[in-house]
Amino acid sequence: MRILVKNPSQIVTVDTNDVNYKRGKEMRDIRTIIGHSLIIEDGLIKDFIPESVVEKLTVDQTINVADMTILPGLVECHTHSAFAGSRANEFLMRLNGAYYEEIAGQGGGILSTVNAVRTSSFDELVNLLKPRINHFISQGITSLEIKSGYGLSFYDEIKLLQVINYFKIHSPIEIIPTFLGAHTFPPEYKNDHEQYIDILINELLPYIIKNNLASTIDAFCEKSAFTPEEVDRIFLKAKKLGYKLKLHTDQFNNIGGLNIARKYKVNSADHLEVIEDNDIKKFAVSEIVAVLLPGVSFFLDYNYAPARKLIDNNAIVAISTDYNPGSSNISNLHLIMSIAAVKMKMTAEEIISAVTINSAKALCLSEKTGSIEIGKQADLAIFKAKEYSEIIYNIGTNLNRITMKKGKIIYNTLES
Repeated sequence: MRILVKNPSQIVTVDTNDVNYKRGKEMRDIRTIIGHSLIIEDGLIKDFIPESVVEKLTVDQTINVADMTILPGLVECHTHSAFAGSRANEFLMRLNGAYYEEIAGQGGGILSTVNAVRTSSFDELVNLLKPRINHFISQGITSLEIKSGYGLSFYDEIKLLQVINYFKIHSPIEIIPTFLGAHTFPPEYKNDHEQYIDILINELLPYIIKNNLASTIDAFCEKSAFTPEEVDRIFLKAKKLGYKLKLHTDQFNNIGGLNIARKYKVNSADHLEVIEDNDIKKFAVSEIVAVLLPGVSFFLDYNYAPARKLIDNNAIVAISTDYNPGSSNISNLHLIMSIAAVKMKMTAEEIISAVTINSAKALCLSEKTGSIEIGKQADLAIFKAKEYSEIIYNIGTNLNRITMKKGKIIYNTLES
């Protein structure tokens, strides 16, 4: 199947010259092509063709995207989209002065969602997750990470991962399941951390990898969750079993999580709202992706991660929604992109690199997606915008009109 995507205003390639990520000042080089159309063949990027010769081509399908901007398909590299219940009451509590950690200490927070997930069936969770995935697709997202972590028991973590894997099979985009059993301690093991860690290490980790339910593990290293020593033990077993690793760290407290991240060479260190300056400098010589989550800072009215310092110190920076019911009930990646510009002082070009190629690297997908380079998957987001700046400028507005995955249109408002 040979497809011509013709007459775009711009093609933003985010070309990496086969490096497959951008760090530091390289994030500003997103390599925009003007006056060319795009050839897709068998689901892959085949060539860039000058518009002067387009009419001479023989193709199976032509898609006219005049006055539109083509970006690589967006990559959502950190979400907790598989959940049940609402935490609107906690939002009101915070508006009245309560803190996130204070609410968690009173039995709210993550444990509130755990209770809702445990009482929900597989089918109920599928029905809750489906429209959330469709909403992401409508925004131009072609690869989506979804974590477990709201079951916190053998049965319920497996149930969540089975729900996520259902969509890995039945969704038109790439779904990446991540096991986050080390999210917090469940109420039944509040006073017996060792027993829950034993379940994680000796029961859940072997079962999940054996049954292909997830190949990536995440953990929450925080005073209210898991200590660096506890994460170390979990990661040691996970590494031996062949898992890829990610880590929530330095969100509210700096307790040494980044030492664990560097020890195990995790794919990404996520949050970093309270990262210290000496740790920022270490990202310059690391391939660990710094995944920043400005929606959490906005939603909790809390510190923003120091994006400017990280980029200026040559880090590989990605951004994501962290969509979840408690600390970032925001599923609009375009809003997150605009918040990153206004509150974190990232340039439009840095933001585009952050939600495409660098987010793909955080998920170990950047060799096949995240940029428009010949030979990569034709994963595209096509926006009703003559210039890419309009995507960031129109705060919270979805300008995406066509989403393509491997050359196949999976979302299209131009035909509606």
